[in-house]
Amino acid sequence: MDDNAANNFISMNSDPENGGGGGGGGDLSGGQVEGREADMDSNTSFTKFYDQPPQREKIYSSWENIVLAYQSLGVVYGDLGTSPVNVFSATSFTNLTEEDLLGILSLIIWTLTSLVLIKYVLIVLHANDHGEGGTFALYSYICRHMSFKSKFTIQNTRLESHSSMAYYSGGSPLSTRAREFLERSSSAQNFLTLIVLLGTCMVIGDGALTPATCVLSALQGIQSRSSKITQGHVVWISVVVLVALFLFQRCGTSKVSFLFSPIMCVWFATNVSIGVYNILKYHPSILKAVSPHYIVKFFMANGRTAWDLLGAVFLSITGAEAMFADLGHFNKRAIQLGFSFVVYPSLIVTYAGETAYLVKHPENIMDAYYSSIPNPIYWPMFVISTLAAVVASQSMISACFSIVKQSLALGCFPRVLIIHTSSKHPGQVYSPEINYILLILTVALVVGFKGGVELANAYGVVVIWVMIITTFLTSLVMLVIWKASVVVVLGFLVPYILIEGAFMSSLLRKIPQGGWVPFAVSVLFMTVMLSWTYGRSKKTTYEAENKMSVAELDDALSGSSICRTPGICFFFTDLVYGIPPIIRRYIHHTNSVREIMVVVTIRTLPIKTVAPEKRLHVGKLGHEGVYRCLIQFGYKDAEDMDGAEYADSIVAKLVELIDDTSEEHKIQSAMQKGIAFVTGRTILKANNKSGMLARFTIDYLYRFLQKNSRPAVSTFQTPSEATLQVGMLYEI
Repeated sequence: MDDNAANNFISMNSDPENGGGGGGGGDLSGGQVEGREADMDSNTSFTKFYDQPPQREKIYSSWENIVLAYQSLGVVYGDLGTSPVNVFSATSFTNLTEEDLLGILSLIIWTLTSLVLIKYVLIVLHANDHGEGGTFALYSYICRHMSFKSKFTIQNTRLESHSSMAYYSGGSPLSTRAREFLERSSSAQNFLTLIVLLGTCMVIGDGALTPATCVLSALQGIQSRSSKITQGHVVWISVVVLVALFLFQRCGTSKVSFLFSPIMCVWFATNVSIGVYNILKYHPSILKAVSPHYIVKFFMANGRTAWDLLGAVFLSITGAEAMFADLGHFNKRAIQLGFSFVVYPSLIVTYAGETAYLVKHPENIMDAYYSSIPNPIYWPMFVISTLAAVVASQSMISACFSIVKQSLALGCFPRVLIIHTSSKHPGQVYSPEINYILLILTVALVVGFKGGVELANAYGVVVIWVMIITTFLTSLVMLVIWKASVVVVLGFLVPYILIEGAFMSSLLRKIPQGGWVPFAVSVLFMTVMLSWTYGRSKKTTYEAENKMSVAELDDALSGSSICRTPGICFFFTDLVYGIPPIIRRYIHHTNSVREIMVVVTIRTLPIKTVAPEKRLHVGKLGHEGVYRCLIQFGYKDAEDMDGAEYADSIVAKLVELIDDTSEEHKIQSAMQKGIAFVTGRTILKANNKSGMLARFTIDYLYRFLQKNSRPAVSTFQTPSEATLQVGMLYEI
């Protein structure tokens, strides 16, 4: 859109909580719909639309934080909280001495302390993107404060204003050089994008592995009390439980946490009680393992065996990444309170109790958790542990929904339905398509591996890769955004890379024994995301280079060969900025345009609701009866919109805008003569100059994803008899 045309638009209010709107002078230029759909070659105009304060995190009272911390127990900490069921049983060594067991317990304690309490709770949670957490949130946080030029790089839809960018100027010479290098190097930007996509795909893979592992591990405990129950029985019982769990997801995070949080409270309370009982009965001095010198003694005494055991020890912190990925469902303070005052001390006591029991009964290490439960309360604890395993699955399922939501906002995932299940907490979302994909993958893993050690191996491999990527991205945030000193950045990066690298070296040996699974799942999702991102970037570039100017539109409509048929046409496009080339094609091939044409874009803002009177923003395009309309909604506004009703509202808004009485009558007369709704559909085709991989990606992968994803205007209900779809082939 030309600046002259942009000046005809009614301006938006800069208050993001109200979703814009209002009168006054100004323009409505720039913007995006579904990620990278805007014209990107006019940064000045593009950023005007976002030259407003970003939406800030909601401030919660102390009581609200406590309530959210309680709810987080049932959504965030299920996986981490049930890890005592898996850790000792995942070891393949017997005849461990008391010193060995003290070394293993010390490893568990310091792994929980360093990698979870210090890294995630005290540091990583602060690197959130307006309350959203996870790999994409870190990337989004970086993108908002840097200028990335690579065409392949994912663009953020919530750019900071120029004024806020000044806050981040300066810093150490290394910080400045790092920023300049990243902004200058398209290769570095592409590498960063690939790392982010890999981490995201790993998290989604974890969303399938966590339910499979947790539910199977819990249900296997029944075999120790009944020889008639085979592994096959456990597998199919697990499948039934998992199907019920995934079907329950549609109820939303709040309802899920309402049911699950009490279960986890009982779980933590009973485990602490059993842990204290075992410590007092079997080894009262077991907590001396808090001294790290037992770790040194353990490695010195066992060498390679100790190194191999790192993979099992790492299972004690699986689920920690959910604290960050699920941040949008709650808030930073609630996550910190829940872990620091409930989860962390409970886990320490539980592991200490298990170890105390094993000091006296080392032969039971393969069934350590269930063997350490006193006989009178075995069956109640089996029921509680099974319920807790179901809850454990919830943390990564919720995280996957959050990750996909962020991916959609950045335009690098095919459009799926995102349902906001809470009017109070914008991060609580549910996606039916993702839910069923995870269900299919989870059931396939359970049936395929039948609860063998391969599933546990795969579980650990996926988590360590996500943690390493998080460490790298957080270090980058500290360096180029927080402007931390080199000493501070290295003080974070080096120790955690060494620690996580040690765990990874142990877990990589598990790849032939099931550790390949997360890589296979990641390759699947990576293919989807890379194909979609590549295709969208090519589409954006094509539309930017072939956009139609207002002057060209005027010339086309003023030609003698153009027939202006009676009535009004609402032409839907997903571009806010610029006139898409499909309109040029439409005019050229039909030689016929309604006497009034309104180019309509529908956009969902990252706020709860937009006041009805502020949803429509209209303006004039040129001088030939062509207008522009932007319809904006919040995520909790009605999903389905009646096209006929909005047509009346748009016309009424246009009449308010127009000063010329004759033009007003012309618009109203056109409405009475007939309405047509036209939707544009673009199809990409690789040109002959493209390589084989590019042709395959565009012509097959992207086209398949585009065909099976939801259209941008899928919620706009138009009368079928008055709707026309116009297609255009983009040869790129």
